[in-house]
Amino acid sequence: MKSLIISFMSFLMLYIGVSAPAMAQTGDAEAGGEVYGRRCTWCHGEEGDGVTDVAERLNPPPRDFTFAQYKIKTTDFENDYPNDDDLFRMIRDGMPGTAMPGWSDVLTDQQIWDLVAYIKTFAGPEEEEPGPAMDYGQQVASSAESIEQGKKLFHENDRCAECHGQEGKGNAVKGLKDDVGFRTWPRNLTKPWTFRASNDPMDIFSRISTGIPSTQMPAFADPASDKHLSIEQRWHVANYVHSLAKVHAVVKPENTVVKAEKVDGELPGAIDDPQWEQTEPSTFFLVPQIIGEQRFFTPSNDTITARALYSDTELAILLEWDDRSKSIPGDERAEKISDPEIAEDGVAIQLPVTIPQGGEKPYFGMGDAAHPVNVWHWQSGTTDHPQSVNLMNAMGFGEIERRDAEEAGVSAQGLYDNGTWRVLMKRARHATDQDKDIELVEGRMIPIAFAAWDGSNSEKGSRHTMTPWYWLLLKPAVGARPVIFAVIVMLLVFAVLLWWQRTASQSADA
Repeated sequence: MKSLIISFMSFLMLYIGVSAPAMAQTGDAEAGGEVYGRRCTWCHGEEGDGVTDVAERLNPPPRDFTFAQYKIKTTDFENDYPNDDDLFRMIRDGMPGTAMPGWSDVLTDQQIWDLVAYIKTFAGPEEEEPGPAMDYGQQVASSAESIEQGKKLFHENDRCAECHGQEGKGNAVKGLKDDVGFRTWPRNLTKPWTFRASNDPMDIFSRISTGIPSTQMPAFADPASDKHLSIEQRWHVANYVHSLAKVHAVVKPENTVVKAEKVDGELPGAIDDPQWEQTEPSTFFLVPQIIGEQRFFTPSNDTITARALYSDTELAILLEWDDRSKSIPGDERAEKISDPEIAEDGVAIQLPVTIPQGGEKPYFGMGDAAHPVNVWHWQSGTTDHPQSVNLMNAMGFGEIERRDAEEAGVSAQGLYDNGTWRVLMKRARHATDQDKDIELVEGRMIPIAFAAWDGSNSEKGSRHTMTPWYWLLLKPAVGARPVIFAVIVMLLVFAVLLWWQRTASQSADA
């Protein structure tokens, strides 16, 4: 009977879609302290307050356990403190989008329960007991009707859109800070891989219901709130938020090539040209630049999507990435919601000056003396000057030559809309200077890398995010020759079969 109950509970957890821990166990705080000392002090500190040497290099900063406030909890909205299962899950699975890893590969379940018991001691015994569990009511299955109702509730009186933006991308309209004073940014709901728990509707329902303690994310289960939502309404909003995931912008590790299709005639000149929507996208992770001065550890941009088309004379690359604000230095509204040292938003494409003959590529951080690189750098502009594109040749961070982009045939234009930058860059396929510009030939695998700057995050110069080398391929146009060849082969096969049949018939008659 006991095994039957356990099997039923396991099935139930899978059915409702929750990544729940094993049955709650009692942890040993003393044993947990030993584990904490070996694994956790580097970020969270010996006193559990998050005051460590690495804290300023982590975004968000490490959790301060002395407040007993956590972002994931399934207790009622009136109680700020999670239950033990919530703490277990945070340690086991980690916190996506942060420096907090999942420890399930390193620690046993018992060690994690011991850590739960120890971590709770930092806040004092009076704050250890959580309140009652959250009321999930009857889950509403996702459907077109539910999603539409959720969308209406999301936007009604700017209930959610005020912070998360009209399309849920977290594009800011005001500066937000948590209870400790750290700058916080609303979650980009179109990027579920950054959710601290998961984008399962049940987890989303939990965040909507209880809010996120210590932040400005309210509890919509609170009947005293003017933005209160019923249980059914919260399920509709959860289904809508779940539907916002941008499936085309998901990073696929196996996709390392930006494939450029050939276009007859002129390339699309407008960023919103419908032809771009028919072009295959490739999305890559952006990582902070930590290899050259000034090093950068607290990025905001995390992915970039590229599409490419080419003609007989030009190459066009459309870059797209989410940015929580349009950073225009000198603009009062932009400066109000940005970090103190606002700078221009920007994006760059890096290419080698010559296509490598073997497997050796230039150093991905601005090239090297033996393998120089070519960089196209677009910037969003300020109130004093419009957006611009710059051209650079580099042989490392310390040796950069700035050139006239127009003379080299490089152009760029950018458009910001509802939390997303789209920048269209073009260049003549044939190099104007063979010693400084790459010849963009068909059918060759050309190394390509990208970089991005979020000016609201004080990113400027070498403070930015970047990718390693990937590949750009100008796919050769498929002409009539392969088709003609296939037809000829088919006719020859048919002729041979006909000859064989007649020969066989004659032999049979003889």
